[in-house]
Amino acid sequence: MEQFDAVIVGAGAAGMMCAIECARRSRRVLVLDHNHSAGEKIRISGGGRCNFTNLRCSADSFLSANPKFAISALSRYNQWDFIARLDAAGIGWHEKTLGQLFCDESAMKIVDLLLADMRDAGVVLRLQTGVGAVERYEAGFRLETPRGVIGTESLIIATGGRSIPKMGASGFGYEIARQFGLELVVTRPGLVPLTFADADMVRLRPLAGLSARAAVSCNGTHFEEGLLFTHRGLSGPSILQISSYWREGDAILVDLMPGQDALAFLERARRKAGRQMPATALAAVLPKRLAVLLAEKIPTGKNLADLTQAELTELAGAINTWRLKPIGSEGYRTAEVTLGGVSTDALDARNMEAKSVPGLYFIGEVVDVTGWLGGYNFQWAWSSGWAAGQVA
Repeated sequence: MEQFDAVIVGAGAAGMMCAIECARRSRRVLVLDHNHSAGEKIRISGGGRCNFTNLRCSADSFLSANPKFAISALSRYNQWDFIARLDAAGIGWHEKTLGQLFCDESAMKIVDLLLADMRDAGVVLRLQTGVGAVERYEAGFRLETPRGVIGTESLIIATGGRSIPKMGASGFGYEIARQFGLELVVTRPGLVPLTFADADMVRLRPLAGLSARAAVSCNGTHFEEGLLFTHRGLSGPSILQISSYWREGDAILVDLMPGQDALAFLERARRKAGRQMPATALAAVLPKRLAVLLAEKIPTGKNLADLTQAELTELAGAINTWRLKPIGSEGYRTAEVTLGGVSTDALDARNMEAKSVPGLYFIGEVVDVTGWLGGYNFQWAWSSGWAAGQVA
């Protein structure tokens, strides 16, 4: 049986970070991954530029059954630490919006940096190598692989969630957690487009491809960013963000003039040019097709001057508080992350070790810690991987 001090299953952001930190402590480390290359999510993220962290990153930007769980890892290895790592390697970066940081060049710069750090630290990387049965024995854990049985003192699960199955996502990490008696929080797609019933899409489908800035709210949370109409419903940053807070049966409220009182705007437009049609007035601040759809609230042929105050108020409500009820999401196929996962109650927040199974660790997306859109989930990968790497 081949023996290692630490075996990490998953060669993504969290797994590679953990491997580097483990090996720098003179541990003999093996990383296994069933994919043909390491860091695939890093490579494709951010349009190939990798939104690798966020300047505003804090524990308040993460969803979890225990919102305080992420504080320890995020504070001990934060966004500034990872930025310093890139700076030292000469990898250029820039802020795009809302604190989101991207590589100036290809995301492969980060993948290559991590792979080089792994090689320099002596990490053994085996790709296209799946893991079969896992069992515990006196000295740690045994893993069955196509290359034979591997023994390890520490086993770190960094296999991610169920999002983007075409990249090989699976429920392996959850299966290991169940095997060793760890509690799981129900998983569901996060940061995902929302879909609507056919009856609603009759009105919305003609807007497919149109984008607008909007404030979208649900269950006491709101995000003000871009919104995109699709052939199946709504997408764009504001929708992806709110999708993590939306549950089946909930409605969402969309404000298409965030920061503005739509009624006051319409009243000013009526005083200034009462003969305008409502759609014409709205087209001054909204995309024309969207303005036409919203104006359908008003009886055909009425200009602004003809509108009653009740009709004007109804139109304003359709702009500032447009109520829509999704029937679902596009699912794991397009979800950027997986909500839920290994319960944080089962893990030590300082090092990600299972409280009831010494030597077993869970890091990254497989854990019930999910960040907002915009680099937060990569920061969780760096932070949780670093934390486990200090002790595993």
